[in-house]
Amino acid sequence: MVERVRRGAPGALHPELLTAALALDPAGRTLLESIWRGYLAVARSAALPIVLLTPTWRANREAVARAGLSGEALFRGNVAVLDALRRAHAAAGGGPVLIAGLLGPQGDAYDPRAALGEREAAVLHASQASSLAEAGVDLLTAQTLPALSEARGLARAMAGTGRPYLVSFIVRADGALLDGTPLEDAIGAIDRDVRPAPVAYTINCVHPAPCREVLAAVRERLQSGTGVTGQAPGVLARVIGLQANGSALPPEALDGADALHSDEPDPWGAAMAALRRDFGLRLLGGCCGTDERHIAAIAAHL
Repeated sequence: MVERVRRGAPGALHPELLTAALALDPAGRTLLESIWRGYLAVARSAALPIVLLTPTWRANREAVARAGLSGEALFRGNVAVLDALRRAHAAAGGGPVLIAGLLGPQGDAYDPRAALGEREAAVLHASQASSLAEAGVDLLTAQTLPALSEARGLARAMAGTGRPYLVSFIVRADGALLDGTPLEDAIGAIDRDVRPAPVAYTINCVHPAPCREVLAAVRERLQSGTGVTGQAPGVLARVIGLQANGSALPPEALDGADALHSDEPDPWGAAMAALRRDFGLRLLGGCCGTDERHIAAIAAHL
């Protein structure tokens, strides 16, 4: 959503809250609704359920305070826009829509050195998690996480709300988070230490091709016992989804790029559907460089 607004409506992004503040402005709300309606039309045509995320990535307590806004009003406004779209979708014959309250890291998602420690993250993100839960989301999700430390803190913040939640990592092709933690170790650590544990885990901001390498690398380590993690083979089943970039370029090449890099929708959608076939992923969507054409391609190949 951030990239679609950045490319399609230059200047619309809030300096502190990115897309989160758009829901409070009539013109911004119209812009968000036009994007979401494209996704809902695909779901309706394909008779598929869909998850819509509040555009509240990185709208943590400190960012909201710097913007001089009320967090309660901000998150309630975002959920209300999505709920109205969900009701209209149902009235038009659409299937189930889940609203997920979106959180993100405090710092640069591509730089694990900027990640908060676990305790600090739990404190910082608790207010956003609770405000989104109180606003009526169906579930919470923390995305684009480069390091285990902040992911654990975010998991604790979301667990404290009583809502079901997902944790989503950025990963490299070798099957590790950007901070070097093997994906299976990150999952094992959070599952062991946080109660309630996440419903499941996902990957995002990664193209389908390197995601395939990630999942294959993790499966090989788990099956062969050659890794040093000691995790049970079943840990890979905890990864249920991918919200994929349109481009196979690494995060460093995409970060701040002037031009939009993206595959053609049809081969991209085929690669996404193949991940469902080969690894059982069942929550499939788009991240940077994608739009409703890419989601339609997933649906077509399913």
